[in-house]
Amino acid sequence: MPANRGEPLQQPGFAEAPHYHGHRERLRERFREVGADALSDYELLELVLFRALPRRDVKPLAKALIARFGSFAEAIHAPDARLREVNGLGEAAITEIRLIAAAAARVTKGQVKQRTVLSSWSTVIDYCRTTMAFADKEQFRVLFLDKRNQLIADELQQVGTVDHTPVYPREVVKRALELSATAVILVHNHPSGDPTPSQADIQMTKQIAAIADPLGVAVHDHIIVGKNGHASLKGMKLF
Repeated sequence: MPANRGEPLQQPGFAEAPHYHGHRERLRERFREVGADALSDYELLELVLFRALPRRDVKPLAKALIARFGSFAEAIHAPDARLREVNGLGEAAITEIRLIAAAAARVTKGQVKQRTVLSSWSTVIDYCRTTMAFADKEQFRVLFLDKRNQLIADELQQVGTVDHTPVYPREVVKRALELSATAVILVHNHPSGDPTPSQADIQMTKQIAAIADPLGVAVHDHIIVGKNGHASLKGMKLF
């Protein structure tokens, strides 16, 4: 009978636990004890991927996502087509990533709904950036407000290309009247990451305001969001 050479005998029917199981529990424990701020972006992504990939070491995959997209926020908002380009990332994992992005948007939208919009401007900006800043195509949305500046509706009006969204000023104002809104906040994103308003952005804002004002609908602001921050046309005195 061959010598054991000092290796521990493995009991029949019991496979040795994969090395990453201990890592998973340690990471979960650190999250429970000290919170997300103590974790790097790739570690937070690991936690997201654990459930979708229960029998794999997901650390290399999480690191690959950060390397490709740049940050946790950019990874969870990346388009499905680009996520599928990452080797080893299947549909179950993409669904988990999408769920995190949707949850973040739902939370920030709820915060906007619960407050008077103009008295919680930072919450509005957070919501706009969460929902649109990392999109790969331009989107144009409108926040419709009542006379107390509380949110009536938040509607995505148009989705365009990487650098243009068709906007129809009369349709925006028509919808405001249908909802009995007395004010609107216009929002769109720049997929390039730079939120600096273009001349077309400024002109479109002026056109909407010119139609809306005589009908009793105020344009409170036009906010442009991007990965690198946001711009307020009202704050910049551009309309």
